[in-house]
Amino acid sequence: MATLRNLKIKTSTCKRIGKELHSYEKEVETESAKTADMKAKGADPYDLKQQENVLAESRMMVPDCRKRLEAALSDLKGTLVELEESGQKEGSEIDDARSTITDVEQIFQSSDA
Repeated sequence: MATLRNLKIKTSTCKRIGKELHSYEKEVETESAKTADMKAKGADPYDLKQQENVLAESRMMVPDCRKRLEAALSDLKGTLVELEESGQKEGSEIDDARSTITDVEQIFQSSDA
């Protein structure tokens, strides 16, 4: 049985993973710029290789984070539906969950476009 407490936890999880995804995407941009700068300046091959490894790790985290966010979103939607079916259709937690669902769906739409 879904409770408001579970809904609140799942809402917070979605928000946290959304922030993580944004952070990783930003990190990829930063590391890409740093790698390009190192290549332009003719940096030591070892240092350049290490920087490329850092960039590759950052790039690997984006799809992983996206999968976790998709799972958390579907979990949140399921919990929200359960609560609404049990008669709880109003409340700050439910409104927060709905707005979080909208925000996360916008993240997916903007990255797919």
